[in-house]
Amino acid sequence: MSYSFESRVRFSEIGEDGCLTLPGVLDYFQDCCTFESEQTGVGMEVLKEQKRAWVLSAWQVIVKRYPKLGENIKVTTIPYGFRGFIGMRNFILETMDGEKLAWANSYWSFLNTETGLPEKLTPADTDPYDLGEKIEMDYAPRKIALPKEREVQNAFSVQKHHLDTNHHVNNCQYVQMALEFLPDDLQIAQLRVEYKKAAVLGDMIYPKLSKEADRIVVELCDEQAKPYAVLEFKEEI
Repeated sequence: MSYSFESRVRFSEIGEDGCLTLPGVLDYFQDCCTFESEQTGVGMEVLKEQKRAWVLSAWQVIVKRYPKLGENIKVTTIPYGFRGFIGMRNFILETMDGEKLAWANSYWSFLNTETGLPEKLTPADTDPYDLGEKIEMDYAPRKIALPKEREVQNAFSVQKHHLDTNHHVNNCQYVQMALEFLPDDLQIAQLRVEYKKAAVLGDMIYPKLSKEADRIVVELCDEQAKPYAVLEFKEEI
């Protein structure tokens, strides 16, 4: 039904305000589903032998409050469905007293790591997971509507510290990249990310920025202006 683990907000995870950062929230969510897969016997090494991998396609993250340094927290993930080559799961970050701090919805693609193409899920892939019920939240579409007007920002290259075990830019690193183009005082209450394709070491990233009344959109593109990822940030939900 669900998998949870407990932790405490560390100094290495906080920002200048003394609270867990948005990338820190995302890291906890990623860690939680990774721990679940390891516990159920379909973890990283098993998938590596099968030449398979789960790759995040999109997620919507809502943050009500960022926990402070030293605050005890509980992180939960709830896989709730499979369709074709897609797996769907929710996440919850809360205090030990049950105060909901952040929650999320996510879509994951099951890929063949040799071909880079989606692989249809079989019962052997899905049976280890005990599905639960979707949490109550205002679900946004997977696709992010692109603004008409965008400003091109300075390009930069993918570095070693951006990479994960699949040798691609980690999901959270795209968010870290995009945050560099946002106002310092922006209080992010909702993040949506649509992952289009994987960037690897040495790739050039060409950012595009758009500021609208109720949102900021950052596109991280290749040299042909095709996005690796599209990110939408909102202060209010």
